[in-house]
This record gives sequence, structure tokens and C-alpha cells, in this order.
Amino acid sequence: MNNYPEYVEINNKKYKINTDFRVAIKCNEVAQDDTIGDFERSLAIIYLLYGDEGLNHNEDYEKLILLAKKYLSCGKEITDNSKEKPDMDYVEDMDYIEASFMSDYHIDLCNTQMHWWKFYNLMNGLSNSELGNCCVLNRIRNLRNLDEKEIKDSKERQKIIKAKKQVELKKYNKEVSLTKEQKESMERFNAIVGI
Repeated sequence: MNNYPEYVEINNKKYKINTDFRVAIKCNEVAQDDTIGDFERSLAIIYLLYGDEGLNHNEDYEKLILLAKKYLSCGKEITDNSKEKPDMDYVEDMDYIEASFMSDYHIDLCNTQMHWWKFYNLMNGLSNSELGNCCVLNRIRNLRNLDEKEIKDSKERQKIIKAKKQVELKKYNKEVSLTKEQKESMERFNAIVGI
């Protein structure tokens, strides 16, 4: 039996969590969308995770968001990695994720409902070996993390640069300049959820 949460409780009131991994991925997308205001972002996450029941209890919004953050981080302490360039994106890399789950676990994610925490744990357990036994997702991630400056052979270096360009994450490679209001909005939201 697993210890994956399915409810949160506030003042003796239980809220059912929509635990499917796709919902958590959508919450992650919403949290990173700087075109949405802080309040709307919070409401969207509350609705995605707790449905109408969460939206109907505005007195619990703050606690629901804090519990959502804990749930979405799988109960683990989150460190600020905002300075690091990500090597994976759940949405952009979903084809690689699906192929990797199929090859490593024989799980067809398209036809499977799975708790977010289980999905996250299985993601962390995908094969990743320097000896060649590596799922497609981790091969892509390893390529993205490869420092081409360490490759001495110029032809090989050019091949790696070209390959990295083909698999780069579009979402994180565009130049973004935020307005003052957008920066302030992001800071307020981060303060609300404790990031």
C-alpha cells in the first residue's frame, strides 16, 4: 500500500485532491505562466487540484495554496533552482516521457491514470546509465547537460552543438523581458506560496 495523499484537511474539512499526474503538470504550467495574475493563478491551481469544493471556500484559499505547494512538491523541501537552466519540461518532453515509461516500465501513460507522487517517483527511477542502458528521456537530458566545450575534436563538437540545438527546450530558450508589473506580480505570488 502507498502513502500517497488523496485529501488535504483544513479545520476538520477534507478536500479531495485530483491526484492524476496530468493535473499536477497542468498546475506546474499555470504556476509558471507569467501572463496570468497572482490571484487568478492561485484560483486556477485551487480549481485544478480541489475542484469546485476548493473554489467555494474562499476562507481556505491561503491554506489550500500552501497545501497545494506541498502536494505538488511531493512533500519534499523545494530548493530554489531558478538560476539553473532546466534540462526537462513535462509538456515539451511528454513524448520522450511516454516512450521512456513504455520502455522501462511497460506503462502506457496515454491509457493510465496515475497518482502524481507515483509518477514523480517513477520519473526519478528511469534508466540512466553511462554504459548505454538509458531511456530516451535521460539520453536527451544528458545531451542537454553536456558541456560541448569539453569536447576536443571540432567536428565532434559541432555535431554535439547541432544535436543540442535540435532537442533544446523552446520554452526556456527564448529571451524574456518582464515589465515592472509582471515582476512585482511574480514576487507577490511567490510570497503567497512561499517560493
